[in-house]
Amino acid sequence: MLRRLEWLRRWEGLLVAILVVVVVVNAVQSPVYLSVENQINLFGLFIEKIIVALVMTFIIINGEIDLSVASVMGMSACLLARLYEIGVPVQWGIVMALLTGVLAGAFNGFWIAVVGLPSLAVTLAGLIGYRGIALVLLEDRSIGYFPDWFNALGQKPLVGPFPLALIIFFVLLVIAVVVLQYSGFGRYVYVIGNNREVARYSGVKVRRVKMALFIASSTVAALAGLLIAARLGAVRGSTAEGFELDIITMVLMGGVSIFGGTGTLTGVLLSILIILNLRNGMLLLNIPGHTQTGVIGVLLILSVLTPNLGQEFRAFWSRRRRTGLAPAPGEEKGG
Repeated sequence: MLRRLEWLRRWEGLLVAILVVVVVVNAVQSPVYLSVENQINLFGLFIEKIIVALVMTFIIINGEIDLSVASVMGMSACLLARLYEIGVPVQWGIVMALLTGVLAGAFNGFWIAVVGLPSLAVTLAGLIGYRGIALVLLEDRSIGYFPDWFNALGQKPLVGPFPLALIIFFVLLVIAVVVLQYSGFGRYVYVIGNNREVARYSGVKVRRVKMALFIASSTVAALAGLLIAARLGAVRGSTAEGFELDIITMVLMGGVSIFGGTGTLTGVLLSILIILNLRNGMLLLNIPGHTQTGVIGVLLILSVLTPNLGQEFRAFWSRRRRTGLAPAPGEEKGG
């Protein structure tokens, strides 16, 4: 029986069990939870976060962190709004906003990959700096009234019941799985996350990989910022503020080690579903936003501590078995 349930001992198995519990509790608490409209809304309200979480998975597996993604999201949205306000066509504003994301990623990547500064310090500075740019662009104002075609991209279904953002998520998910699990670049991401120096001596272009990851991270974040602008129809300097907490929680709760080198997109996808269902359930119960943030913060702490405690427990149990102090699974006591 223990061998048959071996998959439950893995982190993904625990996430499946948690997801089932959350779904059942939500369904009991709210009669509209399982409705089609609510399930579409489940993804719609947080779609930009889960898009960025896909790239954040690569960053953390690589042994780094990017705290600036939410600020890049806000900066790109504010740049689009400011350019539109002064008369620049939205199409050109989109291009400029995406290029700004590329430049922000290259800036982060230069200091981390080339100079060798810690990604925590660099992206924390980016979190403050890019948010400052967003606030300078719009000050305390809210800019909206974008063209109808632009707002429709974020507010109306594009293919069947699916909006553009959800389609982009599925496309990026397929690309991420292929790249991370089935390509040489994905193997480099894991190898560098396990041991940067070993990877360098093995001939891996460590700087190039890290630079590519940070450029991808900020570019996707800029794209997500544009999707927020289209969905909301208006932009403020505080747009996407605090999103990095949910994004990092999704990745770490998915079993990706904060120290790098381990983790799968399967676990991250399960974690995303858990976070979305938790948020959705709390919204349906009218739980205040600050309480929701507190719950997510607790999950972030647990997602960092639990896998490490689990590894320590398994190592302790393995030592006891080797020393004969505990029977192995399936063995009978007393001969």
